[in-house]
Amino acid sequence: MTNSNLSQAHYDGLERLIDANLNRLGEGIRVIEDINRYIHNNKSLTHRLKSLRHKLQEAYSIDRLSYRDIQNDIQKESIDSELIRASLNDLIVANFSRSQESSRVLEESFKLIDIKLSETFKSIRYELYEIESIYFEDITNK
Repeated sequence: MTNSNLSQAHYDGLERLIDANLNRLGEGIRVIEDINRYIHNNKSLTHRLKSLRHKLQEAYSIDRLSYRDIQNDIQKESIDSELIRASLNDLIVANFSRSQESSRVLEESFKLIDIKLSETFKSIRYELYEIESIYFEDITNK
């Protein structure tokens, strides 16, 4: 535990929160990356997204797995809006949102334990905003 202002229980919960959001962020980026790779053949955005995914490894820790508690997750069931995607754009928008939200959660969480990693996730979030703009600009112009 690195932040003495956190109780052990809060620190454990924070590590669990970080683990969940690292997974969510990586998964969301991967969906966007694969759509750009296999559907749009957009080499530039695919490369940028792959690079972003690899930045997540800075925060990855095998020790964090010990905080994972899927069985007791009180919100592991999907809600109806998560089960339906009417179009490719719906899929992309959902995954950009998921990724941006997760990077914000990670940015804020790491402020408590590692300011350098907090800045890393802030830069990831802003890069996702930029990639999203480029993606929709490219799609609109095709």
